[in-house]
Amino acid sequence: MSKKYIAIVMLVFMANIAMAQKKKAVFVIIDGVSRDILDKVPTPYLHEIAKEGGLINANQGGELNSYTQTPTISAPGYTNVLTGVWFNKHNVPDNDIKAPNYHYPTIFRLFENQYPDKQTAVFSSWEDNRTKLIGEGLPQTNGIKLDYHFDGLELDTVKYPHDKQRKFMSDIDQAVTDEAARYIKEKGPDLSWVYLEFTDDMGHMYGDSEKYNDAVKAADKRIGQLWDAIKLRQKENKEEWVIIVTTDHGRDAKTGRNHGGQSERERASWIVTNAKPLNTYAKGSPVSVVDILPTLARFLDVSLSADELRELDGVPLVGKVSLVQPKAIKTAKALDVSWKPIDTEGKVKVWITTSNGYKETGKFDTYTLLGEVPVKDGKFAVDLSNVPASDFYKVVLEGKYNTVNRWITK
Repeated sequence: MSKKYIAIVMLVFMANIAMAQKKKAVFVIIDGVSRDILDKVPTPYLHEIAKEGGLINANQGGELNSYTQTPTISAPGYTNVLTGVWFNKHNVPDNDIKAPNYHYPTIFRLFENQYPDKQTAVFSSWEDNRTKLIGEGLPQTNGIKLDYHFDGLELDTVKYPHDKQRKFMSDIDQAVTDEAARYIKEKGPDLSWVYLEFTDDMGHMYGDSEKYNDAVKAADKRIGQLWDAIKLRQKENKEEWVIIVTTDHGRDAKTGRNHGGQSERERASWIVTNAKPLNTYAKGSPVSVVDILPTLARFLDVSLSADELRELDGVPLVGKVSLVQPKAIKTAKALDVSWKPIDTEGKVKVWITTSNGYKETGKFDTYTLLGEVPVKDGKFAVDLSNVPASDFYKVVLEGKYNTVNRWITK
């Protein structure tokens, strides 16, 4: 092999690495904006982003009346997005955040584990987002350290004196946005989270009202600042950026002041993104906010092991997807498993375990392969005569392009 040929190969290899390093992503959570509001209140910047990718109806709150049902409260909503799993796994039921199950990693941990030299950042009014939900510096998260943070401004009552109308929180949201836009323009972090709170404050205080609508309009303008910064980075640095904007919960249907329950409006979230092309699942199936983590992971080339994929509840909104909507019904002697086929190429492997060691200890479970069938079949009947009797089963359906899971509990 000639030295010239080797040199060419190395140049191509280095060029590919350089291209991969230019993928960057930011996700934004606007607090407490139910889906219907985006049709009633002018939000030109969100809709401008959606023209490049899409505005997707999504749900918060897990599957209604199932083991994944999750309170439609802020911290659980953020954690759904951060971890790609529901409350039954991440164990954040409210804003107290007393005992998160850090066995389920956030997108930041997954990203930092694979790309320790790349840059991560958080911009937020609420310091707990970094210190408790991401778990910065904790032994349970292997001491994850973000490269930059701008948060905790609500604790500075000198610069932001707390007033009854909560104007201070609007000022904080603006400061968070200004810093995020500046930092994106100047530094271009590889993965960032921006959190804006004021909309939820106005919802609680005034419900469905002009003041709440004005807060939504202000949040949209702040999204516009971030979007302008991203477009500038893309133009001047030839980077490929994805922005994903969502909310943590909706509002009650009667007044718009409250949330936390499982009404349709409280569960009605949404996802706005410039990611393209969105896949068939994103365009046609009910999606959830837990889909954001696998979408970011796929875009940012974060490789997840088979074991990690078995634990995720989300499905990527970009790229190919084999199957969604897993179901498993146990009878006296059998287990009836079904799914919705998306890309019918290849087969589905059906795995089962009676342990839940990953949730309890963080150690991956040992699965038994029950069989495999073409993904287009959409179902598989399992004979349980050779499976140990149990009050708990964890079923995993592994397709060519994605993996989904289902718990069966007593």
